[in-house]
Amino acid sequence: MDKDAPTEERPAIADEPPNGEPPASDEAEASEEKKRGPLHFLRELPGLILIALVLALLIKTFLIQAFYIPSQSMEPTLMVGDRVIVNKVIYRLRDPRRGEVVVFENPSHIEPERNPLESFWHWITEGLGFSTDPTKDFIKRVIAIPGDTVEVKGGDVYVNGEHHDEPYISPVPDVMDFGPKKIGEGRYFVMGDNRANSQDSRIFGAIERDKIVGRAFLILWPPSRFGWLSAG
Repeated sequence: MDKDAPTEERPAIADEPPNGEPPASDEAEASEEKKRGPLHFLRELPGLILIALVLALLIKTFLIQAFYIPSQSMEPTLMVGDRVIVNKVIYRLRDPRRGEVVVFENPSHIEPERNPLESFWHWITEGLGFSTDPTKDFIKRVIAIPGDTVEVKGGDVYVNGEHHDEPYISPVPDVMDFGPKKIGEGRYFVMGDNRANSQDSRIFGAIERDKIVGRAFLILWPPSRFGWLSAG
């Protein structure tokens, strides 16, 4: 044999434990990881809760929000104690339409003065549903849009001279007449479905477009009344 011929080198093979069992060090690491599992989760829990709260606030601020119905003004469509979900994005994409149920800022509401810390805390608690002001926002139905002429006479509503069919209103007689009046640019005439028990545009006038928070589209609570809100 040629002594100068290269010899074949074989890669070193680590000793394997019998029966294919993992090394003792791996077993120890796996055991330690199991012990660390619950503690590791508990350490991360505050951060997860904080992320969830931030996401909830962002969703409430920009996308959807739940509102509580405090009065009888929208019966029988909405009852006292109902909670509705409001789409806050839709009117950034298009204008409100006749028949849609909308939430808007109370034209007569005066926000109490708060310092920056109080304002932040109020935003947090209100956003998470811990505090609500029943006088801050109203919920009504759009009856007339910019350019329409609206009249209420003997309990019937007329839009642009034509009788407005309203199968959703309360059967309680309404005695408050209004108009005829043309709705100005950027304003919307709204009324409650329970006309005899509703403070609406007949009292405070047509509301401004930028005061509308969003469209109510779903009754979320109670479960027995769960369902979509139609546009008339």
